[in-house]
Amino acid sequence: MSGAGSAGSPGGEIRLKLFGRTDVGQIREHNEDNFLIADLSRQSRSLMEADRDQLVGSSGTVFAVCDGMGGAAAGEVASKLAVDIIYEKMLAGGKPDNRDGLARRLVSTVEEAGLRIFNEARADRTRRGMGTTSTVAALLDARLFIAQVGDSRAYLLRGEQFTQVTRDQSLVNQLIEAGQLTEEEAETFEHNNIILQALGTAETVQVDLTYVDLRRGDVLLMCSDGLSGMIRGDDMRSVLLSMSEPLDACKLLTEKANQAGGHDNITVIVVRFEGEGLHAVQPEDEPVKYRKYALPQSHDPTVRPGGLSSRPAEASPPSEEAERESRNLRVGHTMVGMQSPLTSLRPSARPSHAPTQRSASGRPGEEPVDLPTTGLPPSLVGFIVVTTLLLVVAMGFWLLR
Repeated sequence: MSGAGSAGSPGGEIRLKLFGRTDVGQIREHNEDNFLIADLSRQSRSLMEADRDQLVGSSGTVFAVCDGMGGAAAGEVASKLAVDIIYEKMLAGGKPDNRDGLARRLVSTVEEAGLRIFNEARADRTRRGMGTTSTVAALLDARLFIAQVGDSRAYLLRGEQFTQVTRDQSLVNQLIEAGQLTEEEAETFEHNNIILQALGTAETVQVDLTYVDLRRGDVLLMCSDGLSGMIRGDDMRSVLLSMSEPLDACKLLTEKANQAGGHDNITVIVVRFEGEGLHAVQPEDEPVKYRKYALPQSHDPTVRPGGLSSRPAEASPPSEEAERESRNLRVGHTMVGMQSPLTSLRPSARPSHAPTQRSASGRPGEEPVDLPTTGLPPSLVGFIVVTTLLLVVAMGFWLLR
């Protein structure tokens, strides 16, 4: 089956012009980011000049950005493990049967990467607490799937419109979506570096699976927060509009992030989509937006549904009211400590899980940051309070006798 000729595509080739780049930035001593650009049909992950202009083959293509955490080079280990496992697992199953087969493999690959990094960290005390974000995109044809864990991002430029097509799994984004924080307040929010999930910090992860139906001329930008945290979306859009070559765009975006301070490692991938295998943009096309993908339930007992929705594809998604109520509940739990999805912190404020009191950046003297919480179950707190009040009343009664 040719990827370019799959259902939903007009037939013909899909051609990619692409490049990726990573930079240590101006502050960090180590680069804990890693990225992957792989032609699965040719079993190649090279960025030599001949590989920067390629066709989508029958096994598809995959891109990934991983931003490591853990300090003392453990973050670098985690992100390198992630891209290697993603490449290995995406290749291992051979040619996907269809889009759903590719999407299932993508999700299970990210889940497997998280479990293997977790086991690696558990087996080596020097790597306890290491983890990595993971934003992974894959395509066989005109439908681009994106699997997200953490807060690295994917954007799409279509014409003049530049849209973030992933959602950050971060505390600040959860508060914004719940209506408890504005975009302006988020820029100065004390805990805007807290992420809610990362590969390797737990045995399982919730993979957010989304998709974009590509059009001829679309441009994909994937990046770590070393880019998105330093320059605004309008600046990224301007660079992509002015630079037709992905190599030049990657270089300029990296330079702009460094000029803005380069507070973190910077990683960026730029991909331009062309070819007769893609429809041209039409006036009736829906605007590009964040769109979750619901896989049909698998009848194969070896396939794990993992963190994505297992409802049938034709089922209606949750209502906006239900989504908003769910977000409010999760934020409430986060803030009062009833449950704690705060598995990791961004580099300057991630608490180390290693025995030494060092921050995740590996520098001594940086204080860990955490949200105020009792750390006790609410039922136990209530029991302690009631018992204390009874003792006070008993002592008062005894003293008055």
